[in-house]
Amino acid sequence: MRAASVPSAPAGPPAEPVHPGALPDPGHGRRRLAGVATMVGSGLSNQTGAAIGSLAFPVIGPAGVVAVRQYVAAVVLWAVSPPRLRSFTWRQWWPVLSLAVVFGTMNLSLYTAIDRIGLGLAVTLEFLGPLGIALAAARRRVDACCAVAAAAGVVVLMRPQPSADYVGMGLGLLAAVCWASYILLNRTVGRRIPGAQGSAAAAGLSAVMFLPAGVLLVLRQPPTAQAVGYAVAAGVLSSAVPYLADLFTLRTVPAQAFGLFMSVNPVLAAVVGLLGLGQQLGWAEWAGIGAIVLANSLSVLVRRG
Repeated sequence: MRAASVPSAPAGPPAEPVHPGALPDPGHGRRRLAGVATMVGSGLSNQTGAAIGSLAFPVIGPAGVVAVRQYVAAVVLWAVSPPRLRSFTWRQWWPVLSLAVVFGTMNLSLYTAIDRIGLGLAVTLEFLGPLGIALAAARRRVDACCAVAAAAGVVVLMRPQPSADYVGMGLGLLAAVCWASYILLNRTVGRRIPGAQGSAAAAGLSAVMFLPAGVLLVLRQPPTAQAVGYAVAAGVLSSAVPYLADLFTLRTVPAQAFGLFMSVNPVLAAVVGLLGLGQQLGWAEWAGIGAIVLANSLSVLVRRG
């Protein structure tokens, strides 16, 4: 699962007066529409990639799928922004190293959670990470209400029942903690290293960390071509496509709209899990997902500056 923060809408300068003869730019509306379509495609690509990757679990397991996904992410990021590693100082290296560990742990815990509790619930629990970051920085009553709504959703999702997989739920929450850490570390890396060099370096290091796991899996049980294909598809659809899509989206769509659409990802995951994997959810699970999505939506919609 890609990790991205839920940005607040920046406060811009006062609008300039429109001259009587000025005409609206038709290209701006088309770019905005293209940005929205890109967000929809990115979200579907992300969740579809996770669903396809889960098809390889019986052969190479979640660790094998995550290993391949890390390799794909590293290749894409290094191609987009090759880092100048020799110029990094220790002040730049330590957040990059931390980001690499968090990146790998986040994806491994998420994919293992998907294997145990399904795509929709795992992604919803992971989404608590960016939601928690957004609510922790707020001081308004509406944010307190959003936090209560999100907590209620978590209680519903994790309510005691005979079939509850608390290990899987715990892994989903671990993914949430990692996503929150990923956001904070990315901010630090972005301030200290120009462009996407820091993210590319972290992705490369994370891929190196997963090399032993990949070698061990190949030696213990040679994967089938189909399983490798599923894992590569997961890497492309859940890492490469969303990353490149976000580069375009953030230039054409307001930050508030981007943050609002992020809220829809748990719903997309539940729908993809239902249609693509046959993972049924009961009314209580849908209610819990809805509460968490509503909490983030309200927080984004009323955010100022």
